[in-house]
Amino acid sequence: MNKHHRVLLGVVAGAVMAALSSGAAAETITLKLHHFLPPKSPAQVKMLAPWAKRVEKSSGGKVKIEIYPSMSLGGKPPQLINQVRDGVVDIVWTVNGYTANLFPRTEVFELPFVYTNNPSAANLAMRAMFNKYLKVEYKGVHVLFLHVHQGQGIQTIDKPVHSPDDLKGLKMRIPSRTGAWVIEALGASPVGMPVPALPQALATHAVDGALIPWEIVPPLKLQELMKYYVEGPNMTRFGNTTFQVSMNEARWKSLPADVKKAFNVNSGAAWVREVGRIWQEDDENAMKVIEKAGDTHVVLTPAELEAFKAKLEPVVKRWEDEVKSKGIDGATLVTGDEVQIGKFRLTFHASPQSPAQWSAGTPAP
Repeated sequence: MNKHHRVLLGVVAGAVMAALSSGAAAETITLKLHHFLPPKSPAQVKMLAPWAKRVEKSSGGKVKIEIYPSMSLGGKPPQLINQVRDGVVDIVWTVNGYTANLFPRTEVFELPFVYTNNPSAANLAMRAMFNKYLKVEYKGVHVLFLHVHQGQGIQTIDKPVHSPDDLKGLKMRIPSRTGAWVIEALGASPVGMPVPALPQALATHAVDGALIPWEIVPPLKLQELMKYYVEGPNMTRFGNTTFQVSMNEARWKSLPADVKKAFNVNSGAAWVREVGRIWQEDDENAMKVIEKAGDTHVVLTPAELEAFKAKLEPVVKRWEDEVKSKGIDGATLVTGDEVQIGKFRLTFHASPQSPAQWSAGTPAP
């Protein structure tokens, strides 16, 4: 082989290697996100889909997040957490309470009147308290963000509710074990089920009502099945639900640093504050749909709400005693914590006497 041929082969080989290298560098990382609500639900349209697009854009196109709603990859909603832990899917959005006893510390944000009516405050608190208090219970996954919705309202097919006694003898759908404790304390019978099963349960009178936020009513057309929607003044509710968006831990560890950064940048404090606003606005918009359908929005008077608080105060103590048996200091979680965000120290107040809110303190040293 003469010198000219050797040079030519070298150029060709170099071009092939460059092409292969370029192709490998351009290969997109595709991640599957699985969840349990319909594709047109506010959770997907206003939260999950925009978040995924932001992550994709921040990654410079290196990552693609494919969203699979309505359990379209198989299984039932309570199986989502195991699907992501086992690597069947890459990411899930799921309700913590669908798998009882797995996330006992995070349950503090579900308790009645610990969280009141500000989902952004609760989201920020979960984020700030995560490493110190909550992370231990999320084994096998990397939590991208936690959040709550606007809170559980009381909804019934045909019975107006103005006092705890009005609920006696009713069968009420609940989202979690803490929701079951709320319903039991009010004298009704809890019936556990994922929310997609609720329309059929209402239509067949397997339940008489539900403990859910307003936002899920229009996507499931519940305004056609229920008549009364009950809450306290200023959107005060009777407990909450905690959610997680989490990735399989091994999958997370395999991602390049710049892709991890894209997730982190778009899942921080600003985002969970925005998530809180999204859910609050969705609840407000859903109530407009409910009222347009001719249903009744019941806002309790302060005195009526106090009767519910008196009945539900023991639920908090029940939870503290329950988690204490697992070595968890529930009282500390209920009363809140002082944490640092940026240059400020903030105190999260979370107790029946001091509703969930952030109050700014002095600049941190």
